[in-house]
Amino acid sequence: MKNIKLFSIALMAAFSFASCSDSFLEEKKNYDNVNTGIYNYYSGANARVSDVYAWSLPDPNSDANWKTDCTGNADDQSKSTEEYSGFGAFVNPEAEMTVMGGTKVQDFFHNQANNIQASVWGRIRNINDVIRGITDGTLSEENKNELLGQVYFFRAWCYYNLVKWYGGVPIVKDVLEPVESSVVPRSSAKACIDFICEDLDKSASMLTEATTSGGWKSSEDWGRITSGTALALKGRVLLLWASPMFNRANDIGRWNKAYDEIKSSISVLNSCGYDLYQTSSNVNGSDFAQLFSTVKSSEAVFVTLFNTVSTGDGQKNNGWERGIRPKNTTGNGGKEASAMLVDMFPMADGKRPPLTNTYTKLEGSIYTYDESYPFMNRDPRFYRTFAFPGVRWAYAGDPTEADPHNPSYSSGKDYELWNYVWYTDLNDAGNVESGNSYGADNLLSNKKGMYVRKRSDDLDVNSSSLYAWAGTDTNGGFIYSAAPYIEIRYAEVLLNYAEAACGAGHMSEAVEQLQKIRARVGYTAEDNYGLQPDLSSDQAACMSAILYERQIELAYEGKRFDDLRRWMLFDGGTSKADGAPDTWTLTGWGGNTCTYLGFKQLNGQRRENMEFRIQDSYGVGGTTVDSDPLVQAGVVRAAAVDYRKELTSQLESLKDFYTQNFVRKLKRGDGYDQNHVDETMLFYPKYYFLGFAQGAQSSNKDLQQTIGWEDYNNAGANGTFDPLAE
Repeated sequence: MKNIKLFSIALMAAFSFASCSDSFLEEKKNYDNVNTGIYNYYSGANARVSDVYAWSLPDPNSDANWKTDCTGNADDQSKSTEEYSGFGAFVNPEAEMTVMGGTKVQDFFHNQANNIQASVWGRIRNINDVIRGITDGTLSEENKNELLGQVYFFRAWCYYNLVKWYGGVPIVKDVLEPVESSVVPRSSAKACIDFICEDLDKSASMLTEATTSGGWKSSEDWGRITSGTALALKGRVLLLWASPMFNRANDIGRWNKAYDEIKSSISVLNSCGYDLYQTSSNVNGSDFAQLFSTVKSSEAVFVTLFNTVSTGDGQKNNGWERGIRPKNTTGNGGKEASAMLVDMFPMADGKRPPLTNTYTKLEGSIYTYDESYPFMNRDPRFYRTFAFPGVRWAYAGDPTEADPHNPSYSSGKDYELWNYVWYTDLNDAGNVESGNSYGADNLLSNKKGMYVRKRSDDLDVNSSSLYAWAGTDTNGGFIYSAAPYIEIRYAEVLLNYAEAACGAGHMSEAVEQLQKIRARVGYTAEDNYGLQPDLSSDQAACMSAILYERQIELAYEGKRFDDLRRWMLFDGGTSKADGAPDTWTLTGWGGNTCTYLGFKQLNGQRRENMEFRIQDSYGVGGTTVDSDPLVQAGVVRAAAVDYRKELTSQLESLKDFYTQNFVRKLKRGDGYDQNHVDETMLFYPKYYFLGFAQGAQSSNKDLQQTIGWEDYNNAGANGTFDPLAE
């Protein structure tokens, strides 16, 4: 392999094979080193396409990086939103990212040289090689269309993930040879958007015959790209282009384009078999929960599939379930939700909590919100997104195999989460920085105050678990999960439709999409699905309601950071990167998107966590499971809340138990400075468009740096490339 400036080039070996498996779900082997004869056989060409899938599909097992976008993990992107605390790299006030300084800018453009499989542009080169090979091969036109339609989608997917970070990037349509002249300059962001849309139009057109009569004909092909997938991504791309980050003057033409394209895509998506996932037995938002643990869900527009194969080349497991489950279930310990998002979720009437100072253009709830009982009177999605002390969260597996102190709860089938805490010293009880608390039911020091429950394979919702269980495995009980990861789901398409419609001035149409999404979780027309009545006449309030709905509906799915960036909600778009021209000034939306939306900018805020400690009257405990002061006092726990049953009386009983036994404690989330003074989020304006890391510039001396970032090839001078120039 040889690195020529920007591109990591792999020499193609003169190698062919007689046959390969057509199993899309399990075969993810590397077939990138092949001769051109492979493309004359459907099995060979299909193997190359499957290789593109393997290189390009989102991966929920990975933090966001050069290869995969954010999928909801507590990575640097999600930790720069309301979802998690702990300063992610994009909001850390003590570590400004630079090209040549101490905290290096994250690299989504280059990654490794000299390794085609670990190179951003190696992946694109591989895709271009497949496009060339299939195009020049001797397959039938029908077979070529089926295969090329999928590959054009992934080239667009790769470019979308570059453009959302950098604006304009080099457009490479061919397989470049390892010669000096192979260097390609940056194109404008508009040219890149047009190129992405062109590829997605090709994809949709080529896949029309194969996928628009209910989807792929063979069940083995479920999960492959369809015409609907291509148009759904196109809608997301056009929405990005219309958003304030790219559209500083609020050009209505961009909103009209996004609106027209997304609206027309809905019928195609439906013809491919996509729709909101709904059953006839929705109870307390169970349909919303079940869609994530349903293989072949109608909601899964763009999906990564997994299996329970334990070893070998066919192994492709989803680690999300293992990651979110508490340690006493032999999960990996769970993910901790921030108190900011918990407190921000809507109330049972669909309105924001009345004391919340975000989304002030939206009506406050008629329900009083008492943070001591955050589970009372909440939106149905609240209960499917978070887990708290005193809630049922069933699974299949015996945790006592791993540790006899773990509570069995009928081998998980009746598991109750009791993650309240106690202290060994009462002086720690009121100290937000103290980590010397111990969780009940053998959680001890490995506990979370409020767990993320979203996307869980809940046994009460899905009686046929998608994971394999091995309680004594070193990785934990939920070791091999086949739960799919949905990158684009139908609800997002409806939200994209709503946003584009609102931006184009069709507010009533936008509200209709919100109503569909809320109807799925249990809201009814009787109360206008919990939506305030002026959304059809007030464009700013309507857009605010849409962004709020996105935040709630898509929580912990890796979408929030992109929404915050494209709407410039860290500072309202009021600041510019150093050296930026006047064209970067936000003139649309009154010059401040936060003010326009009634949204409190994230810069200057901090996120904390919460936990529920026992009341002081119970005294202190020890560091072992049998030193729980409530158990020592003989306290009988309340019945755990069971979502299969009516909630009101159960929640009231749990509230009474909290009143008698627990205190909500503020727990340190974001950091402090060296003097223990609160620090707050700081997203620099240059982060809206990233600069190229030093490695990328070293590999290409002609690569023009982004305005606001140091140019490594020009002695650290300010970059000159304007991502907003057309």
